[in-house]
Amino acid sequence: MAELLNCPRCNKIFVKSFRDVCQDCQKQEDQDYQTVYQYVRKKENRMASIIEVEAATGVDQQFIYKFIKQGRISLQSFPNLAYPCDACGTMIREGRICGSCKGNITSGLDRLEAEKKFEARKRQEENSRITTYHSLKNNRGK
Repeated sequence: MAELLNCPRCNKIFVKSFRDVCQDCQKQEDQDYQTVYQYVRKKENRMASIIEVEAATGVDQQFIYKFIKQGRISLQSFPNLAYPCDACGTMIREGRICGSCKGNITSGLDRLEAEKKFEARKRQEENSRITTYHSLKNNRGK
C-alpha cells in the first residue's frame, strides 16, 4: 500500500515511491545537482570546498552533502569536498562515521562483550561451588 508523506522541502503531501521528496522538489533537486556538477567538473573549480561550491551555485550545503552521500558526486576527483560524520559532524570523505566515532563504537562493543564474558564466568564459578547431593533409594526390599 502506498505511503502518504509530507515533502520535507515544501511540505506538500505526496505518495512516497522511490524518492523521499515530492515530484516538484525532485525536479528542483535534479536541477540543483546539474548546477553543482557543472560547477565542480570544470578544471578550475575542482579544488573548491563545500562553502565555495555553495556560494558559486546557490545550492544549499545540505543538498550538496546529499548528492555526495548518494554517490552522484564522487569525491575522488574533488580533494576539498567532504561531508559531516553522522555521529559527531567531523568532515569525512567516506563511510557514514569518522574513524574516531567508529573506534568509540568498537570499544563500547568490546567492553560490552567483556562484561558479558565476565558475568558468564561469574555464574559458572557460582554454579561450580554449589554441590548437589543425591541419595540413592534402596529398592532391595520390593
